[in-house]
Parts: sequence; C-alpha cells; structure tokens
Amino acid sequence: MEARPSAVPAPSHSPPGGKGDRGRFRFPRPPFAAHLGADVPASLVVFLVALPLSLGIAAASGAPIMAGLIAAAVGGIVAGSLGGSPLQVSGPAAGLTVVVAGLVQEFGWQVTCAITAAAGVVQLLLGISRVGRAALAVSPVVVKAMLAGIGVTIILQQLHVLLGAKPAGSALENLAALPAAITSLELHAALLGLAVVAILLCWKFMPAAVRRIPGPLAAVAAGTSLAVAFAPGVERISLDGSIFDAIALPQLPDSNWRAFAFAVLTMALIASIESLLSAVAVDKMQTGPRTNLNRELIGQGTANIVSGSLGGLPVTGVIVRSATNVEAGAATRASAVLHGVWVLAFSALFAGLIQLIPLAVLAGLLVVIGARLIKVADIRTSLRTGDLPIYAVTLICVVFLNLLEGVMIGLALAAASVLWRVLRAPIHAHRPAAPSSLWRVTIAGSCSFFALPKLNGVLQSVPAAADVVVELNADYVDHSFREALLAWQRQHQAEGGTVNLEEHGNTVFQDAAHQAPRRAEATELPLPPRTEPLLQGINKYHRRFAHQVRPLVHDLTEGQSPDSLFVACVDSRVNPNLITSSGPGDLLTLRNIGNVVCSHGQDASIDSALSFAVKGLGVQSLVICGHSNCGAMKALLAEADGGDHSSLDPAFGQWLEHARPSYTQLLAGHPVGRQAAAAGYSTVDQLAMVNVAVQLAKLQNHAVAGPVLADGKVQATGLFYDIATAQVLQITADGIENLDPACDAAFQVKAFAER
Repeated sequence: MEARPSAVPAPSHSPPGGKGDRGRFRFPRPPFAAHLGADVPASLVVFLVALPLSLGIAAASGAPIMAGLIAAAVGGIVAGSLGGSPLQVSGPAAGLTVVVAGLVQEFGWQVTCAITAAAGVVQLLLGISRVGRAALAVSPVVVKAMLAGIGVTIILQQLHVLLGAKPAGSALENLAALPAAITSLELHAALLGLAVVAILLCWKFMPAAVRRIPGPLAAVAAGTSLAVAFAPGVERISLDGSIFDAIALPQLPDSNWRAFAFAVLTMALIASIESLLSAVAVDKMQTGPRTNLNRELIGQGTANIVSGSLGGLPVTGVIVRSATNVEAGAATRASAVLHGVWVLAFSALFAGLIQLIPLAVLAGLLVVIGARLIKVADIRTSLRTGDLPIYAVTLICVVFLNLLEGVMIGLALAAASVLWRVLRAPIHAHRPAAPSSLWRVTIAGSCSFFALPKLNGVLQSVPAAADVVVELNADYVDHSFREALLAWQRQHQAEGGTVNLEEHGNTVFQDAAHQAPRRAEATELPLPPRTEPLLQGINKYHRRFAHQVRPLVHDLTEGQSPDSLFVACVDSRVNPNLITSSGPGDLLTLRNIGNVVCSHGQDASIDSALSFAVKGLGVQSLVICGHSNCGAMKALLAEADGGDHSSLDPAFGQWLEHARPSYTQLLAGHPVGRQAAAAGYSTVDQLAMVNVAVQLAKLQNHAVAGPVLADGKVQATGLFYDIATAQVLQITADGIENLDPACDAAFQVKAFAER
C-alpha cells in the first residue's frame, strides 16, 4: 500500500508548537505588533518627557492643569492614529501658550474649548481640501521669529512664577513689574525654580547611563522632592479629582462672534503651520516613510475637535517629543499612540502625585523651554541672508502686540523683501576706459515699472552724443520699461549719439510690445545671432566674460596639466569643451579633417602631438571624436561613386588616404557599421562611426601610443557627436552606446523625426 503524504504545515510567524499544538487555529499577528519591541520602550520615554511638559504648558496658558494631560492623551491616541506622519508625536505645544492665555482671559475656559474644537474643524476641512502643502508657504524666518517671540513671552511670564509672584496679562506689564518681583521674591520658590533650571542646563553633561532618564522628568522629580523635604509651604498644583473629573464641555459665546471667528482662524492657522513644520523636521531625522501632509492636517484637526470637546488644550505636532520619539528608536506610529495611553492611565490613577509639584518647579521648566525656542543659529542665519530686520520686527511684534499681528506683520515684511529683491533691477552706467571707447549701460534682472526711477537716473548720467552699448540681461521686461528705454534711445540718437542694444537674457525685449509681460521659462539661454564681426565678439568677451574667466585660468599661467588628448574633426559645429563639460586646461585638442590618426612617421604634427601628450603632459586618455554629416566621409563616399576631388585641392585627396581603410571596413560589415545601420543612421554617419573605431585601432599600433595603451597607463576612447540630436555616443571596437542618461538604454530608440 502506498504511503499517505504528510500534511505540510502552513507558514507562521510564530515558532512551531509542540505535539499538542497540531491543528490548533492561530490568529494572524496584527501588523503593528511586529514593531512593538521598539515602539513600547520609545513610547515610555516620550511619556516621561510629555508629562511634565504638558503640566507646565497648561499652567502657563492659564488653563486647568488637567487640560494639558487631556490634550496629551488625545494628541497621542487620536492624532497618532489618524495623522499622516509616521513618527510625529502630538500634544499641547508651547507655540500656542500665548494665544490660549489671551483667549482664556477674553472668553473664559469653556469658550476657549469651543474655539479649539472649531479650529479643529477648520483644520479638518483644510486637510480634506488637500491644501496641506499650501500651509508651508510661510517664510521660515517668520516662523523662527514667531517661536522666539513665544519663547521670550513665556520667559517674561514664568520668571514671575519662579520668583513667587503672579504674572501680569501682557509681556510689557511683566517686563515692567520684573524689578519689583525680584526685590520681593519668595526665597524657597526661587531656589526650587533655579534648581530645576540648573539641572536641565547641566543634564547633557551627565553620564550616558544617567541621561537615559529624560531631563525634564528628572528636574521636576528632583524639584518636587526638595519641596517636600525642605519647603512644604510653597504653592503647588491644585486639582479637582482625576482626568475624568476635569472633562469640561465647550460653550459658545453669548456675543462678540467676530472675535470668536477670528480666534478660530488664528488658532487653526498657527496649529497647522506648527504641526506641518514639525512633521517636515521629523522627516529629516529619519529615513522611513515621509509625511502625508494633508492626512496630517486631518489627524490634527480631528484631535483638536476631540480635545476641545473634552476640555483639553489645543493639540499640535511637537518637535521636542517627536525628536525624542525618533531618538528612542520608535519604528511606527504605535509609539505615539501608546504614549497617549500611558498619559491617560497615569492621569486617572496617580492624580494625587501631580498635586505635589510646586508651581515654581514648572516655572523653571518653562523658562528653559522658552529659552530653547530662541535659537542663536536662526539669528546667525537671518543675519547672513539679510533677513535679520524681518526676524527682529516679527519677534518684537509677537512679544509686545500679539501672536497673530506679529506673524502678519512679519509675513508682510517678508513679502515686501522678496518683492524688493526681485524687482530691484541692477542698472549701472560704466564710463569708458579711453576717450574713444563706448559707454556701457548694463541692465539685469526683472525690468518692470518699479525700476523706471533708477533707469532714468542712470541713463541721464550718460553724456549727450556719446556712443553707448546697452547690455540687457533680463528675465522679465514689461511694456513700460521697454517704452522708457526706447524713448531714451530715440532722444539720445537725436542728440548725435549712438545706442546699440544687445540682449543676452532669457526673455525677448521686443515681446513686451505685443503681449502681457511674462517671465521666461528656465531654459538654456539662446546663443546670439552670428551677425557681428569677430572683433566685436572679442570686444563683448572682454566686457562680459573676461572677468569670469580670469579665476579659471589664474592657476594655469605657468603651465598646463590636461586630462586628455582630444582628436576631433576641424568641423566648426564640433565644440570639444562644450560636449565634454570641460574648461580651460582640461583638454589638449588636436583637430584635422576627418579626425584621423596617421601611422607613425607619416605626419609630424600628429606624432609630435601624441608624444607631447603622452610623454610630456602625461595625459590619462586619448579620445577620437567623429561627428554626423562629416564632409570628409561624404568625400570618401563620393570618391567611391567616381567623384574627383583634385579640383578642390590635390592635398585633400592625399589626406583622405588616412581614412580610406574606414570605408573598406564599412563594406566588410564592421560591427559598428551594422549597428549604426540598424539604428537608422545614414551611410555617411555609419562611415563616420566606423572611422572612429578604425582610428582607435591605429592608436593601438602607434609607436608612441601603443605601448602605454598596452600597459594600461592610458585609456583610448571613441566618441561620435550627433549634431541633429546634440547627443554623444561612445564608439568601441564592437558597438555603440548612447551616453545620454535621459535616453532609453536600447540604442535603437533613436529619434528618427529629429534627423
């Protein structure tokens, strides 16, 4: 009897069980569980960082203390589950502290909760409308100045709490009352707050084993322990029950709906920008999936709806907690969700421990947080980029006016700065070096009516009856600018002077008379028409390019060290430096009819060039470059058809002798010729490609080049420049390769239409 085959066990992520497990059904492992080994420890670290920060932000906002923990739990669970950033952690943020404090004073806490929920609805609609990326169209210097202004405001407010006094309603009042608070400080509160500041500042110098504990948690725990032991009478956090007892339903205002709507838009805008910028920053910290910005807005909006409905602070993406999450090794969004679960569990079970924390301890924590929002690197960057006035004005307005007005003023200044830089056309008049020389007027950039005052002033400085060349290198020209320049040209010529207008930019001066002004696309600049004599071209070189070339040739004044000897045809359409992206000193160029290499002893110029390149300069490569529609190859084909070139020049027919072996190889079915024919190239170009391969073979047998090629000290390369497509092909003894990375790898995809 044939044996019955045994059943093959189904694949499983779990290790196989024992005998008793056979046939038992196994539930599939959920996807998020695959990374719990990394996400659970990371979530605990983030929880320990988020706990004191949430309490401090709630205290600074004038909101119930538990509102910070509600927002932390909702931000972790809701935004973490629905958001588009894989590793961002959300919760109450210092960036909205000033806004919330002002709203609590103006509307009360429950109306502020309604504003938070309504702002979440706005964020949700923005995300559904897929305008997430548009929220990033904010000048970074304004955002950095906004955060710095918030930091200054937090410091001015919390210094009073740290000194045992009550903070005032505005930054100006806090600044004015600071001397009185210092003279009447409460010693125990001040010492506790300063101890927290000292611990946080010194934490990065602690041993690595100690720094595994989050600094904010260690500072708050140490400050609370000192207060319990030595200062039992300092003012502490006051709670009314657990987190569930702190839930407060939102309430709409009785009046002042315009201010309510303005507050909703303000909160939605700031929360969205802060969350999206934080998400972008987190993406730069890790190499995993990128943020879906529209989905992130949906997640943040949903979290604010829930947080506002439950009596929590506004929720945003928070860079401090997110960076901690990444550094702790989190792998998925499960870490952010779990951190919210831990906050919720702690707030429900251990609310009594929170009431042991002195307000001065949280004030010390917030002073350090506010100081870290002011980054010296941002100030240095704004100084280098010329944006320091925008930074300074935005910061001052955020501190002494309010957050929204400060940001709006900053954005207006940034837009005005961009407009000024774009529309400020560089226009200059250059006096002639000699009395007989021309005056030069150089115009560049965007030429619009904004530039007319400067244009008029510069043109008036040119003497009457002078000979002038106007060099226009513009990327934008409007009708008014064109009319003003032409009017001056007519007037100047009527006074006996001459005006020659040269255009070098990527927009056409004449177009301004026939269509709406537009900025030309970023394409390669067109070459000027070849209508001017050679000496005029040299004159233009001295005026426009010589100063750019001088740094390139400065180190070449005493000698040269080229990489390659480039043998090319004399055809004027072939520019070796252009097609090889090389500059002065890179190529030693040898040009002759048909880019041929003579056998040793047949042509002294070729022999001496090879010897100088190989032995004198030590080049690394020898290049033979042919080209399409070559006249020498046409002559060979015409000769084969019975043509006679003696009437042109007897020496020409004699020179073609060096290329005739190429025609013989083409007839014999050379592999390069066959491949070129299959790709659709003409017979002339097939012969030109075969000629390159034949000349490469001649180099192998040359008395000068042969030995160094055989030893591998020098490389030989064959190239073919297709003029019709401006593409460069590589020619070898066996075939052809297209070197254009934008083309298909297959050589047969050549664009016949362009030929």
